[in-house]
Amino acid sequence: MRQKIGLVQQEPALFSTTIYENIKYGNEEATEIEIMEAANAHGFISRMPEGYQTDVGDRRVQLSGGRKQRVAIARAILKNPSILLLDEATNALDTAYEKLVQEALDKLMQGRTTIMVVQRLSTIRDADKIAVLQHGKVAEIGTLVAMINLSEKLIAFASN
Repeated sequence: MRQKIGLVQQEPALFSTTIYENIKYGNEEATEIEIMEAANAHGFISRMPEGYQTDVGDRRVQLSGGRKQRVAIARAILKNPSILLLDEATNALDTAYEKLVQEALDKLMQGRTTIMVVQRLSTIRDADKIAVLQHGKVAEIGTLVAMINLSEKLIAFASN
């Protein structure tokens, strides 16, 4: 079952090795071109001190939260899982990078079950179902339009 699940956490764990090896961990059979194309990460990686061979982790080059997430997303894309779990996967990205990564995630999510934990509505705009949690319990389930309509009604009710 574990082989069928891809996970991108809010604070992803990277191994104390190269960026290349961190991405390749998602699929040991991946080609160099597949690794370079994963999650549109090539731009920032090519600017690193040693490119894909840059070591990350303890006492080595430290990556920002957004860069760590992009490496973790690239790893998940290479894994090509049946089930994708995204826990605030784009949380540490600025708007420009979020758009690039979201495009890659949109492709990755096609044809697979995806469970996302998010705070930004832009991240779940195309979700089939949204579950709103309050105090650890499901408060509402519906589409983005239904959730927006509900929040507008609650705001109107609160102001009356």
